[in-house]
Formats: sequence, C-alpha cells, structure tokens
Amino acid sequence: MTQPAPRALRIGNASGFYGDRFDAFREMLTGGELDVLTGDYLAELTMLILGRDRLKDPSAGYARTFLRQMEECLGLAHDRRVRVVTNAGGLNPAGLADAVREVAGRLGIPVRVAHVEGDDLGPRYPDSLTAHAYLGGFGIAACLKEGADIVVTGRVTDAALVTGPAAAHFGWGPTEYDRLAGAVVAGHVLECGTQATGGNYAFFREGDVRRPGFPLVELHADGTGVITKHPGTGGFVDVGTVTAQLLYETGGARYAGPDVTARLDTVRLTQDGPDRVRIDGVRGEAPPPALKVGRSRLGGFRNEVVFVLTGLDVEAKAALVREQMGEALAKSRPRDVTWELVRTDRPDAGTEETASALLRLVVRDPDEAVVGRALSGAAVELALASYPGFHVLAPPGKGSPYGVFEAAYVPRGDVEQVAVLDDGRRIPVPPPAETPVRAGIDDGPEPPLPEPPLPEPPLPDPLPAGPVRRAPLGLVAGARSGDKGGDANVGVWVRTDEAWRWLAHTLTVERFRALVPESRELTVTRHVLPRLRALNFVVEGVLGAGVASRHRFDPQAKALGEWLRSRHLDIPEDLL
Repeated sequence: MTQPAPRALRIGNASGFYGDRFDAFREMLTGGELDVLTGDYLAELTMLILGRDRLKDPSAGYARTFLRQMEECLGLAHDRRVRVVTNAGGLNPAGLADAVREVAGRLGIPVRVAHVEGDDLGPRYPDSLTAHAYLGGFGIAACLKEGADIVVTGRVTDAALVTGPAAAHFGWGPTEYDRLAGAVVAGHVLECGTQATGGNYAFFREGDVRRPGFPLVELHADGTGVITKHPGTGGFVDVGTVTAQLLYETGGARYAGPDVTARLDTVRLTQDGPDRVRIDGVRGEAPPPALKVGRSRLGGFRNEVVFVLTGLDVEAKAALVREQMGEALAKSRPRDVTWELVRTDRPDAGTEETASALLRLVVRDPDEAVVGRALSGAAVELALASYPGFHVLAPPGKGSPYGVFEAAYVPRGDVEQVAVLDDGRRIPVPPPAETPVRAGIDDGPEPPLPEPPLPEPPLPDPLPAGPVRRAPLGLVAGARSGDKGGDANVGVWVRTDEAWRWLAHTLTVERFRALVPESRELTVTRHVLPRLRALNFVVEGVLGAGVASRHRFDPQAKALGEWLRSRHLDIPEDLL
C-alpha cells in the first residue's frame, strides 16, 4: 500500500545575526504554528568577535544572547512541541549545549539537547584566530532523528539550519539533489530574518515595514515551499522581497554548498496569495568535492581621524592637512595610509553641517604604537596650526585591532562531522558519496567547482527604440548588495518582462563600471538569471581584506546596491 506523503514542515527563523531582535523567539513561538524554529547568529565578523572572546575566556565562544532567549522561551518551545536548531554554538557548540542543559535543569523542563562537532580546523591552521569548515545539514538531521529537541551547531552554512530538519522530517538521502536544493533556496531566503519580509527592501514604501515579522517556510516532501509569515505581523512577503533576499550574497547560477549545489537559474517564484510566495522548479547538482573553510586572523591595528572642512576652499584645506599629517607621520609611517574626501557640503548652505565636508584618514600597521599615539599626537598638534575652522568629529584614540577573513578549501574526507547526543553517544556523519572528482584540493583559496561556470543564457529581445528620459535606475529596478570576504555582490532585478528586456541589454559590465567608478580597475563578473528577471554582479576585492578590516566607507557593501539605484541613465519613457 502506498504510504501517504509526510505533511508539510513549517520552519521559522528568529535571528538573522548576532544582535537581532531579542524578542523574536517569543514572537515566533506564540504567533502561529511551527514545527522547527531556527536561529542564525554567525557571520564572518561574528567568528572573529567570538574568537577574541575565547582568547579572554576559553569557556566562551558562543552567542550568549541565545542562552538568554532560551531562559525565556524554552518552556514555550517545549509546550508547543517546537524543536530549536541554531548555529549559536559558534566556536564552542559543546559549551553552549551544556549551558542549555543547565538552564533546562534549573527550570525543570525535560528537553534533550544535542550538538554537532567537526567544523573546527584550528590545528590545521595554527596561525589563525579561528578556522572552521562550513558543514551541511546532515549532522543536524542525525541529532533530530535521535530525538533531540534542541540542536546546537558551530559553523554550518546558513541554509543547513533548514536542510537538516527537512532531511530528518522527510527522510531525504544525500543524493536527493532537487529536494535538497529546494530546501537550500528556502533556507537562504529565511537566513537573514526580516530581509525576506520587507526589511532593507528597495521598494520599502509599498508596505508597512516599521516592525516586519520574521519569515517561515512551509516546506514539502518534493522540496517545494511557500515563504510566508505569521498572521498579523508587520512587513510583507511578495515576489520582490523574496527575489531580493535570494540574490543576497550570491554569485553565479550555481550556489554551491556542502549538501548540494543549487541551481539559482531554475528557481521559479510565484505569488500564492497575500504574504505567500511559492518556490518551485529548483534543480540540484552534486555538491563540490571540497568544503569551504572560513579563517580569521588578526591583521594588525588601525586608527582613524575624520577632519571637518567647512565653507570655502575645501580642496585646498584638504591638501593642507594631508601635507601636514604626511610630514608628521613620516617619522614612523604606518604600513597603510588611506585618505578619503567626502563632499557632503553644498554652496550657500543654511546650516553649518551642510556647509561641511569630511576628510577621513585611516591608518593600519602591525605595530599598535605606530597607529596609536603617533597618529593621535600628530592630529591633536594641528588644532591651532592648520586650516581655518579646524576640528575633528572625535578625538583620535588608541589603535584598535582589526581582523582579516580568508577562505580556504579542504577535501571533504579531511573533516569528520559528528552528531553528539545528550546521552554521550557520538554518531559519525559520512560525507556525500557522490561528488565530482577534482585533483589537487590542498587548502587553496579557489573553490573546486563541480563543473565549469554556466554559459550566459540567451537574452530576451531588446526593446524597440523610443523616447528616453535621464532618470535614476531605481525608478525601475530594485537591488540588494552584500559582502563575501573581500568581494561584494550587487543583485539587480525588475518586476516586468518589458523592464527585463531593457535591463538585460543595458546594464552590462561596462555600464556597471561607469556607474560604480571604484569598480573600474577591479574584476567584475555579470551573472544572468532570467527566471528572476535579475542580474547579479560580483565585484572582486572591493572590500579589501573583508568587513573586519573596515577597508571601505561601507565595509560590508550593504548600501552599494542603493548607490547604484541612485545613478542616472537613459531609461525608456514607457518604463517610467
């Protein structure tokens, strides 16, 4: 007799980063039906922060916010039979699991807590502060299959928080690539919390986003799903909000992960009712033969001072202070010196602030003394001896340490993923048996791809010639941007077929470089995603050594897409 298909699995998310809305766990547990509640706390910068915490206290290294949330909500989760899966374990998942058990025991709540180990590759990289492989979801699945109520992990991919529960619930095997790819896409949409429900959204004025609710997915056994949110919560879910998050921090059409390589060019999004977007059509391929390793190390020390230049002769004032500071710093010159003049001033301004420009000096050096007292002394000594109206935004202080993020890749067989249960049992999680064979995986910086990059798909027919108007790109296109190490991506999409015919032919790499001048000397790659009516641009090296080094004014490229939308170009009048 044919067995009925398992019911849909409702997975919600209550955290998109370490520091997200604290009461989201309670909101998600009380706002509607759920089977699993996830919390994503880890980012590249977070790993560095947790690494510094662990230097001070070896028992630290996990997101303490999650523990406080469990103190408030563990009873709710238990009463409502909602399982909790989180990567809040950071560098110390065993320590967090023990801490959750202590909380449960103190509160008298009978829950089973398990954790996943194997991601920590510190011994392999002794010069790194942290070094962790990105694991997939099958360690989580093993814990859940053994009856765990709470599963704590270290470094897993953000989407693994969804693929793990899905694999456990539906009984998926590691080669069911299309189903796993559907769960990866759903997990990627959920991972940043309210960015899927109107938060940070290009067309935010189309809904009430003052307090957007957190998202959830109704996932089915075939890997299809519906993104939605609890009734009565703020924000909104439509094809645009889901498209925006789907493009966030991605590269080409192949979205490679430890469980599966999801083909983003196969994703189909359809509105399925108010605040409901259906995801289907997703195809998957075998995962790559190597796991990505995120490494963070201390890069040295940095300091900065921002000079305020008010009124007339801004360029001349900037030149004077640069020359003066250059002479002062020449005695002990920092390894890296960066100047940036930001022209926020305007003529005949009605306020002093709008009459002022900012001149930003950033210095970096391995020696803290070189960027500390030497810089602050040089800047302070100019207080009465430089340009008219001299002042700074804040007195320069001591140099502060900064981090560097680096990616490496190791053979899957070198990483031993283990599910650790609360009764002490350790269940090994074997790597997928089917992965493309690639020789020479040796901790290098380049990812061994399952196949060569996909060729650019056929473009739609261009729009016929007609009248145009000079206007901002953002009047017809949305965008979302973000960081991956030192690179940034900018996803740009439109909402009609006619606009897509124009965008696909107009926003070339050359046009992108013209609109974003700082990318002109960098490698820029364009990826075309016709089903999403989207282009994704990857700009290599624009963020230097990553967010922790604060190389750029916008160190995570969060607003790069909005800057692009503000740039003017000739747009067909029929689209405006």
